[in-house]
Amino acid sequence: MKNESIYLAGHAGMVGSAIRRQLVDKQYSHIITKELNELDLTRQADVEEFFRKENPEIVIVAAAKVGGILANDMFRAEFIYDNLMIESNIIHSAYKYGVQKLIFLGSSCIYPKLAPQPLKEEYLLSGYLEYTNEPYAIAKIAGIKLCENYYRQYDCNFFSVMPTNLFGFNDNFNLNTSHVLPALMRKFHEAKINSQPEVVVWGSGTPKREFLFVDDLAGAIVFLLEKINAKDIYQAGITQLNIGRGEDLTINELAQMIAEVTGFKGKIVYDLSKPDGTPRKLLDVSRINQLGWKAKTDLKTGIQKTYKWYLEKFS
Repeated sequence: MKNESIYLAGHAGMVGSAIRRQLVDKQYSHIITKELNELDLTRQADVEEFFRKENPEIVIVAAAKVGGILANDMFRAEFIYDNLMIESNIIHSAYKYGVQKLIFLGSSCIYPKLAPQPLKEEYLLSGYLEYTNEPYAIAKIAGIKLCENYYRQYDCNFFSVMPTNLFGFNDNFNLNTSHVLPALMRKFHEAKINSQPEVVVWGSGTPKREFLFVDDLAGAIVFLLEKINAKDIYQAGITQLNIGRGEDLTINELAQMIAEVTGFKGKIVYDLSKPDGTPRKLLDVSRINQLGWKAKTDLKTGIQKTYKWYLEKFS
């Protein structure tokens, strides 16, 4: 398998770059990547021509348009259109050109807003989605169903994984488009160096979230690439596999932890006029644990590693 050609879509992003590092560390020798200016994944003809020329044997779909609550709510059309096009073009071309295995990365936001906790794989499509990220979630659900039904109709070895909230090296720290953890890291860092007395955090601080260091996710992807096939997922009566740590904490607890890591000594203030999003989002990771994979990095260690990288990158 390590000599087979692997097309890693989205290699330059936080998730894709972590997967690429893991593949290189594991001595995979033929990794195919394309920059955004070389291949527009929203254009079907361009994607099909790429598959025809390169003929990859394995595909990992880490390419997506992503962002936090603000970005999801501001760019609703782009979030559904771009993600539908990217996944549809890649998955159909993978079928058309005989790809041996495809792993599609989704997001834990696919689960209903008020689903029981922790979120089991079976809860997909069992209730209403969180409004702010509904377009993104619907696109990702479509990707899951594409993989499932190309397996059911054509026996394609295509399956989906649903990571929890991710953070780590190469994260997005733009305060208008980032997720909560990198946004807080930047806010606390800048407040410390500017001697600001307080940091304002969106919402009430009471929602609970789970976070996974992105290098742990990359390890999970390579584990699944080597050990698991589509039939192992679908014959278990599910359509996707959760990946996470299986532990969560409140946004307030997260803020306190990041303040400690960054050295911010001031006050944390909550802006109740801003949305909280889903009250809780914890994945049930018992299935992937039973298959033989568990997360290695505890949350504080992951935050410390990420902050060290942030300082080296931006200071």
